[in-house]
Amino acid sequence: MSEKYTVNPSTNISGITSVPGDKSISHRSLILLSISDGIGKITGLLESDDCLATLNIFRMLGVEITKNDENIYTIIGKGIHGLEGTNHSLDCGNSGTSMRLLSGLLCGQKFPSYLIGDSSLSKRPMERISSPLRMMGANINLSKNNTAPISISPVTKISGIEYKMPIDSAQIKSSIILASLYSSEKTNIIENIKSRDHTENMINYLGGSITIINNKITVNPEKKLVSNDIDIPGDISSAMFIIVGCLISRKSKVTIKNVGLNELRTGGIEILKLMGANIQIDNIKKYGPEKIGDIIIYSSELKGINIPEKYIANAIDEFPILFIAAANASGKTILKNAMELRFKESDRLASMSKGLLKCNINNTLLDDGIEIEGGKISGATIDSYDDHRIAMSFAIAGIASSSTITILNTENVSTSFPGFDNLMRKMGLKIKRENI
Repeated sequence: MSEKYTVNPSTNISGITSVPGDKSISHRSLILLSISDGIGKITGLLESDDCLATLNIFRMLGVEITKNDENIYTIIGKGIHGLEGTNHSLDCGNSGTSMRLLSGLLCGQKFPSYLIGDSSLSKRPMERISSPLRMMGANINLSKNNTAPISISPVTKISGIEYKMPIDSAQIKSSIILASLYSSEKTNIIENIKSRDHTENMINYLGGSITIINNKITVNPEKKLVSNDIDIPGDISSAMFIIVGCLISRKSKVTIKNVGLNELRTGGIEILKLMGANIQIDNIKKYGPEKIGDIIIYSSELKGINIPEKYIANAIDEFPILFIAAANASGKTILKNAMELRFKESDRLASMSKGLLKCNINNTLLDDGIEIEGGKISGATIDSYDDHRIAMSFAIAGIASSSTITILNTENVSTSFPGFDNLMRKMGLKIKRENI
């Protein structure tokens, strides 16, 4: 059954709130505690479709994972070499993170694996991970289109490599790092621009040995990881929808509590500040392997900018909602060098361009970016292209629209932000969710 959102113009998005747990950290918590020695507890796990796909796969691989009445998950780790093979396909659903990270991990196992995904995930490029994994000695095969399904056979040895990243992607980097845990040699990964480092942080938190000097990451051979408890902060990518919603509404103030503030994830906030956003950070503290704090936002007059390339990798998931901020800014916003946006759950450059044009926001689509002329958003019916971030972005656009915005195919929002419509309704968004 398909769902849609209907959003009417709103004037005020205000209040004190929190957002669900960080999706990236939730995936990595499940993966790394499953291959650690001992028992670890996870508080704040994001119970989205994507993360539950990862959880279910590890149960299929023999890991005991339970949840109590307080939604705290307990994982009895199997150790680096303790996972058990299965004759069943490992279904990643819509989750590119699950597929890419698990491909690296499963290359080091003594059993074969077969990874599948839904129709959207099965179109996404996977050669970007299979290529470095093959350099490490992995036996990994893709479809004729270099997409899923992915077939992995055991090998006698995973070798360390030195790999210069052609694309700044945390998923590719993490896939290589997880494979490196099964090598007796060092692996060096060299990034052009640093991407999110949750995998590195968590491996070190669990007793592993990864050193980072400038843009060079060295994974040192380790015999084991040791379980520890993990508290997952609020997801800054989810918080961005509320942040932009407050910025483009009138006379509004929002406080979002306990959000992850990893400096390699705050590119979106830095971009918004350059656009004139009044955003403040308070109560910063360490939270296990990560930094958290409260984000305070006030309605602001935004202006168009040339988005600096240095922030692109650290805001890659936030660009759909940043384009809504640009649509509400005075002047032109220009993004270049962001080709990676074409390979997400949808081609996010094309999807957002089409949707903005329907809302009477002039824009020019570039091969690797977009130019957006700020203006007055008008009502329209928008296709989300089965992409959760497109769906939520145009829901937020409805705050400042001249009339109703309807977004089709919104059931995909549950992949990253379950309860999005309920939370935003409490903040003042006039949003209705219905089956069609």
